[in-house]
Amino acid sequence: MNIKSNEKKENSTFELVIEVGAPEFQAAIDKVYNRQKKSINVPGFRKGKAPRKMVEKMYGAEIFFEDAISLAYPDAYEAALKEAGIDPVAYPQLEVLDVSSEGFTFKAVVTVKPEVSIQDYKGLQVAKTEVKVSAADIKAELKPYIDRASRLVSVERKAKKGDTAVIDFEGFKDGVPFQGGKGENYSLELGSGSFVPGFEEQVIGMKAGEEKELDITFPENYAAELAGAAVVFKVKVHEIKEKQEPEVDDEFAKDVSEFNTLEEFKKDLGDKLKARRQEQADREFETAVVDALIEKLECDVPEAMIDYQADKMLDDYANRIQSQGIGFEDYLRMMGMTMDDMRAQSKAAAARTVRSDLALEAVAAAEGLEISDAAVDEEISRLAEQYKMEEDKVRSIVNADDIRRDLMMRGALDLVKSSVKKTAKKAEKSEEKAEKKTAKKTEKAAKKSEDDDAEEAAPKKKAASKAKTAEE
Repeated sequence: MNIKSNEKKENSTFELVIEVGAPEFQAAIDKVYNRQKKSINVPGFRKGKAPRKMVEKMYGAEIFFEDAISLAYPDAYEAALKEAGIDPVAYPQLEVLDVSSEGFTFKAVVTVKPEVSIQDYKGLQVAKTEVKVSAADIKAELKPYIDRASRLVSVERKAKKGDTAVIDFEGFKDGVPFQGGKGENYSLELGSGSFVPGFEEQVIGMKAGEEKELDITFPENYAAELAGAAVVFKVKVHEIKEKQEPEVDDEFAKDVSEFNTLEEFKKDLGDKLKARRQEQADREFETAVVDALIEKLECDVPEAMIDYQADKMLDDYANRIQSQGIGFEDYLRMMGMTMDDMRAQSKAAAARTVRSDLALEAVAAAEGLEISDAAVDEEISRLAEQYKMEEDKVRSIVNADDIRRDLMMRGALDLVKSSVKKTAKKAEKSEEKAEKKTAKKTEKAAKKSEDDDAEEAAPKKKAASKAKTAEE
């Protein structure tokens, strides 16, 4: 290998012209020939027994060039980077300039880290949420335990919102029953919103033994054959059940927890909720600190650097999905996404990651941060303990330089965080957001449970969609 030229270009790139001589190239050709010879036919020779010279005479000397170049260039490229002292941060752009039996020459455009400047990274103004837990919060934490301990009791009265009605139903369109529109002894929680709009509302007020015809118009965005359709559901109520909640007292606490008193149980729930919110607030604060630090970064980030990071992130994500036994293409179909959608998301995340890394590296350089061998050894010991592995095993898996870099980045971030001038952020907003998120998840889980219980029921939005799919 010989570097014929090494020229610095714009946009944080170097252009290397690299020459691979005859010995290296001919060795690569020999390897390619030995790999392919079993599939080569030459008249007068048994398959796979024709000498290389005879193959080249018959098919041309260039027959092995392309594969030999692919085999030889990686080592030449790596050797050239080492000789030139270049540390790439993206895939190179490669171009073969000339090739003959005497070797080949190729050009490599290599992207490196850009020149970085960062100022005023100390004393950043960043808001941090003050975590609080109210009596209402603790009441909300108690509710799942109350719900699990509640029971449904049959009542002799008209159905009201919150009751569970045990019903038979059958749907008719233009007097004809439609597929998936029938259910028997189905337990419907009134007010859950699991059936099409107008259905549950008309069941409210009915009593056990009562029959009724419900006039329903399906939403326009429903399954194609029922979208916007006016239908009639014949409904018979077998039973009305109301939820009876337990007394929330010390006995309740003993039944549902490890505590002897309700106050102890409530305190534990409050402490755990506060810890979760504090953890969330800390994460949000750190994210805000990094965002503020990125704003102080002065540099032109090469697009190739971001693309490289995006590809890495996408590959890692795909590997995690596939490790769960799901093909990545199947996963994308289930999510209603394309590879381009995923790549766009990855690129947006990659852009932030690249900029945050450059900013933290700049801080570390400005502060002269250094990570000792002892600190690296300590981190390896911590990882070994965390993952229940031998230290030697950890050392064989992780790169010491990567650990050193991670520790340096962490040290830089801690330094910036320690100098932040914190401003108050209303806890209510954060808590409200968390509560809405929890409520949404609870609602989604409840909806899924109901869907599973009556998969063939047409009034249910999801079930009707499934019926349509099966019909098609």
